[in-house]
Amino acid sequence: MTGFGRTALLASSFAFLLGAGEAVAQTPAPAAKTGDVKSEAYYNFAMGHMYGELANAYGNRGEYVNKAIDFYKEAIKLDPASSYVAEELSELYVQVGQYQKAIQEAEDLLKQNPNNLNARRILARIYSRMIGGDQPNGRVNTEMLKQAVDQYKRIIEADPKDEESLSMLARLYRASQEKELAEQTYRKLLAVDPSSEDALTGLAAVYADRGDLPGAIQLLKKAVEKEPNPRTLVTLAEFYETLKDYSHAADALKQAIPMAQENEALLKALGRDLFEAGRADEALEVYTELAKTNPKEVEYQIRLTDLYTRKKQFPQARAALARAKQLSASPEVRAEEADILDAEEKTPEAITFMQGLLSDTKRETYSDMERQMRLGLLERTAQLQRKAKRTPDAVQTYKQIADLDAALSSRVDLMVVETYAEGRDYKQAKAVSDAAVKKFPADRSLLLQNADVLSELGQVDAAVKELNALPNAAKDRGVQTAIAQFYERAKRYNDEKRILDQLESQAANDGEKTPLVFMRGAMYERMKNFDEAEKEFRKVLAVDPDSAQALNYLGYMLADRGVRLDEAQKMISKAVEIDPENGAYLDSLGWVYFKQGQLDKAVENLRHALDRAGDDPAIHDHLGDTYSKQGKVKEAIQQWEAAIAGYKNARPSERDPEEVSKVTKKLESARVKTAEKGR
Repeated sequence: MTGFGRTALLASSFAFLLGAGEAVAQTPAPAAKTGDVKSEAYYNFAMGHMYGELANAYGNRGEYVNKAIDFYKEAIKLDPASSYVAEELSELYVQVGQYQKAIQEAEDLLKQNPNNLNARRILARIYSRMIGGDQPNGRVNTEMLKQAVDQYKRIIEADPKDEESLSMLARLYRASQEKELAEQTYRKLLAVDPSSEDALTGLAAVYADRGDLPGAIQLLKKAVEKEPNPRTLVTLAEFYETLKDYSHAADALKQAIPMAQENEALLKALGRDLFEAGRADEALEVYTELAKTNPKEVEYQIRLTDLYTRKKQFPQARAALARAKQLSASPEVRAEEADILDAEEKTPEAITFMQGLLSDTKRETYSDMERQMRLGLLERTAQLQRKAKRTPDAVQTYKQIADLDAALSSRVDLMVVETYAEGRDYKQAKAVSDAAVKKFPADRSLLLQNADVLSELGQVDAAVKELNALPNAAKDRGVQTAIAQFYERAKRYNDEKRILDQLESQAANDGEKTPLVFMRGAMYERMKNFDEAEKEFRKVLAVDPDSAQALNYLGYMLADRGVRLDEAQKMISKAVEIDPENGAYLDSLGWVYFKQGQLDKAVENLRHALDRAGDDPAIHDHLGDTYSKQGKVKEAIQQWEAAIAGYKNARPSERDPEEVSKVTKKLESARVKTAEKGR
């Protein structure tokens, strides 16, 4: 309003508010009262502002809203040249949801002055609010979206440094799927304010929309470094979870929780991420706290059971399971006993228990909930049977899943093929796979699995031909990546490199490019081209310094060659810190300790690796070398024998004659030494 500052007007309004009620004026003051039009206009504006504040404070009560409107209109009538009064009236209309009146007031202002940015801001805000407000089923009102974008564009043309308008325009572009324009606008906002949280988080969302989660994570990390807040940290954790990087997700949540109010949901998410990351001790603390807070929640007792089982603290596991059973007698809770038995290396007993549970809970008909529960029990039983190498039993159990729910038939066929392949019965795997592909010719997973079986049988060209026959195969990154892996199995590295180079040239972002660079590094390592392999792994780490895979692979490559052992140990230790229950990483750590002469640490980590990874022949070989170095020849012989057996039982693509020959020589030499000592 001409001649009056906002501060003075607000001060005046708050003075009236101190005595608001029956004592305040009930109607707009007539201009003739004093003859001073400016004073009367000011009085009516101040009263309108006061009633607007009262309306806001009392839930937009009609009497306050109407009085505010009357006073504002009288002020406009007295001083038509004032834009500020009309702007406040428009904002009042927005406040009470009278959008059409607000639009009319703002448009009237623009007719008087097309350069009135405040009027355009009002219009832009109104249109933004109406994007989804009047549409059924939550649909977007594309006309309102278009109008909002137009107003914000006009505002930014006149005021390129308007941060609020830049942020809103970028959000609207993202809502309309115009990702490039959204990115450009967020970058303009960053040019105005390099530390803008809105710009960093918004740009991260754009990256995530197009599948570049590593790029999105890097942006959110910058935002957190500048101004940490729970919302950004939770989003960061969700991105990490999508990448299955649960350790970093947990770290983000640990930072967020103290900033948020007591939030059981966040604490549950932290516990879940710690559990998935293998950080058992930390997860145990979280679930113990949750169980104390909510002792009747069966989920927490189940998690405690799982964690104690993982830590091989079986009395505590059974105590937690007993508490869970007091809360629920469901088959899912009872099935936890099988997991404990399996962890106690009593897998046959675990299978017997599950078969008894399935028998006890068998019905002629099942409710939807009962059917889902039984499907879960059948799958858990089949997994135990596969672990025990009871392939025919596992196959029969999977078939019961298809009998119970025909909609799962294609998935069951896939699991049966995997079971036969795992049991090294490739003839049966191929027969089931061929039949499944005929039944479900459009099932992409089955087609990929069928090609995988061909590849394992050494029929790489046939496998590649089968995948290239898929619709749009040449542009399907998943298909082409699978083909590259088939070539790697066959040691056709030139063909593999050609595919990887082509895929990388087509990659839209670091999220698509980085896995290909990692694969190329692994390829070079298998070719014994260690310098080129290191270059590729360094590229991965330049994009993601916390890539546990790259840290482990590069660290192991250095350790295996006996070079830069301290650097190797640091990289592998970091990988283990990120994923402490990963058997491959623990094996690498044990091996680097062996190379450094720290034999007790080597044994500790290698034995832990076997617990996590199972009968891996490479780990048995490493442990055999370590025992031999300690002078424990009998123990070394046992491990080398296990390594030879493991290599014989490995998939054809995983068998390495050179490694088998090396282990065989060590084993024979040790047996000779033992025989000589026994003479």
